[in-house]
Amino acid sequence: MKKQLILEDGTIFIGEGFGSDSAAFGEVVFNTGMTGYQEILSDPSYCSQIVVLTYPLIGNYGINRDDFESILPAIHGFVVKEAAEYPSNWRNEHSLGAYLEAKGIPGIAGIDTRKLTRIIRKHGTLKGSICPIEQDPSEVIEKLKSAVLPHDQVKRVSTKTAYPSPGRGRRVVLVDYGMKHGILRELNKRGCDVIVVPYHTTSEEILSLSPDGVMLSNGPGDPKDVVEAIPMIQGLLGKVPLFGICLGHQLFALACGADTEKLKFGHRGSNHPVKELKTGKVALTSQNHGYSVNEDSIYGTPLEVTHIALNDGTVEGLKHKNVPAFTVQYHPEASPGPEDANNLFEQFMQMIESEKREGAAACQSVQI
Repeated sequence: MKKQLILEDGTIFIGEGFGSDSAAFGEVVFNTGMTGYQEILSDPSYCSQIVVLTYPLIGNYGINRDDFESILPAIHGFVVKEAAEYPSNWRNEHSLGAYLEAKGIPGIAGIDTRKLTRIIRKHGTLKGSICPIEQDPSEVIEKLKSAVLPHDQVKRVSTKTAYPSPGRGRRVVLVDYGMKHGILRELNKRGCDVIVVPYHTTSEEILSLSPDGVMLSNGPGDPKDVVEAIPMIQGLLGKVPLFGICLGHQLFALACGADTEKLKFGHRGSNHPVKELKTGKVALTSQNHGYSVNEDSIYGTPLEVTHIALNDGTVEGLKHKNVPAFTVQYHPEASPGPEDANNLFEQFMQMIESEKREGAAACQSVQI
């Protein structure tokens, strides 16, 4: 079954359709990871996007039950050079095509993904559509040019109600802007008593849960669309330790007076080198974002840059100078990708313990 991928600039790719027979519209982005396509498919940060994988063979180890980062994928379309029809792996339960078909996600294979990636790198991300070969390209191009990308992705993927993930350790409230399961898994691994809350939860509601720490999760889209987050974060600063990842990092920056900007084609892959300025150490990181914190806007705020991207020098980490709060642009939980930065969860735990000790000491001095 032939399909076509049409871009708003008029470029047309003809390929073989797989997965769902439905059509798709979205922002076309590329990911350079050699593995981890299942995690990419199920990452809520790809909500409303059509993802191109630059690695040529995708689906060779199939789909298994363990590597999902969400229950319901929010991705709109999948573009690959070659889709493996007969996967081989001891954990395999479904083929890539069968999974996409079951979830209503259209895919297209057999196109020149190298050429497509070069177009995105040159012109930036573009609106695109995966549609039947019979559809008139001129009509699709006109619709793409006038179409507006959504601004409610976080609302779509965030949990609708709060829920617990019980543990016997410190209580962490995790604000879900499109949370990957890997973040929750890392907190559970450390015994945390986690309460996951919706994106629009207020600081008063969070503080009423008596948290020892608060995490701001990853998520899709433009951070400036999530206006509810700014007063919430401002209401938490100095009252409870805070750790933000990806979109949470950007929202933290906005709440502290810095600014964010759209990148030309974003950072999406599993081998992005990030340098920690304090130690000079470099970690290979998993990344998935289309926006970044503007470094010039940080001057005059209470923020300090802690990490930078070695590929383009963009801001990859921040900390507050006066209160216990830090954030990173990349994914320390990996899933997929290297686990070089996993120790950031330990730093968060240590920050919580330090604040608890200081609080206990302060209470004791008042009693004396």
